[in-house]
Amino acid sequence: MTDSDRPGAKALPDALAHHFAVRICPVRWRPFLELARIDRPIGWWLLLLPCWWSSALASVATHAEPRWGDLLLFFVGAIAMRGAGATYNDLLDRTIDRSVERTRDRPLPSGRISPRTAVLFILAQAAIGALVLTAFNGFAILTGLASLAIVAVYPLAKRVTSWPQAVLGLAFAWGGLMGWAAAEGSLSTPAYLIYAAAIFWTIGYDTIYAIQDARDDPAAGVRSTARLFGRRARLGVGLLYAAAVLCATGAVLVAGGGVFAALGVTCFALHLGWQLRLIDPADPAQALKLFRSNRDAGLILFAGLLLQALAGAV
Repeated sequence: MTDSDRPGAKALPDALAHHFAVRICPVRWRPFLELARIDRPIGWWLLLLPCWWSSALASVATHAEPRWGDLLLFFVGAIAMRGAGATYNDLLDRTIDRSVERTRDRPLPSGRISPRTAVLFILAQAAIGALVLTAFNGFAILTGLASLAIVAVYPLAKRVTSWPQAVLGLAFAWGGLMGWAAAEGSLSTPAYLIYAAAIFWTIGYDTIYAIQDARDDPAAGVRSTARLFGRRARLGVGLLYAAAVLCATGAVLVAGGGVFAALGVTCFALHLGWQLRLIDPADPAQALKLFRSNRDAGLILFAGLLLQALAGAV
């Protein structure tokens, strides 16, 4: 097998074909771009947003200016660690991915990248993430390292439980703790609540995402909440999204409230409600669109918290 891009490789179905990185990247490097999900930026957005929520929430609680440096560091770290996590996931799942139509053309199952090269690529991306982590205080560094245990077991969860989305939620929502830890050097109730909100949100949107594979997953031996909920996917996701909104509301109230923060939570809830109206377990293409729309949902909540922090610091 060669590590270069093989001629005629198909564009992955959930990739952005016109992403600028795809256009400027040499053909030989494209498998690495795909492994790191650079052509699928929604992943790092969803990893980043709980970090930004938590950081902005800490500023709201302390009436401080937004921590712009932290927000930038989280941006870089989210891209690096999303890439490392996605590569690790693909490395462990390469046999399963060959059995699923949506994933069989990924670099590892298709043979465009060797397992050894993938391991080296994981280490390179993790090194960038580690460098970002060292810029924070000691408590935040320890908090960030603690997440690695969850990240390590996530790819295995789909083999043993119908709730792998819950394990993903614990990992992807970790930023809900990191933003506060980086700002305060400790954790308190608002941080735990915004972390819980991010967990429920993640389980909900990843259930929508899993609808795409519900047809192929049984043959591959993969479990998911999309399969578990089946025709009741709208109800299941609705309950998860409701829990996310309740926890976000609690986090804002405990942190001191404010009209902009309340508006952010309200618009976030409305966006999630819009998604629920359009969920169709029989429409994988719609599922992908709704999943991607969660970047906007998360940015809406962040905007409310950021405006509240700016108003409170005046």
